Amino acid sequence: MAIEGEAVTVPLSAGQRVDGLNHLAQIRGRLLHCHCEKDLARFFADMRDKTDRHVATNKRVLTAILYLANIGRSRHDMAINQFTADEIRALIQAMNHLKAVVSLFPKRLTLPD
Repeated sequence: MAIEGEAVTVPLSAGQRVDGLNHLAQIRGRLLHCHCEKDLARFFADMRDKTDRHVATNKRVLTAILYLANIGRSRHDMAINQFTADEIRALIQAMNHLKAVVSLFPKRLTLPD
């Protein structure tokens, strides 16, 4: 049996997506007492993995995220547990912004010859 009626989804702007992701992150932190330091540490380790053949590009992406979070260049090489709570908040908000924007990327990109 199919569900009939109007669509239950609505298109969201990039800003609305960012706000929604940040709101969900706040709810997760408050109600579920989820802390993402372990996941952030894994992400940082993956981005800095010297055995990955794309390590140079990964480091540039990580630098871009840290720049977007307004974290000073002198702190870019630190471990996640060395960041302040405000820096982690800014980092998560920057990552949520990227998530929202990436979801708007064209679906079928092709590389030119």
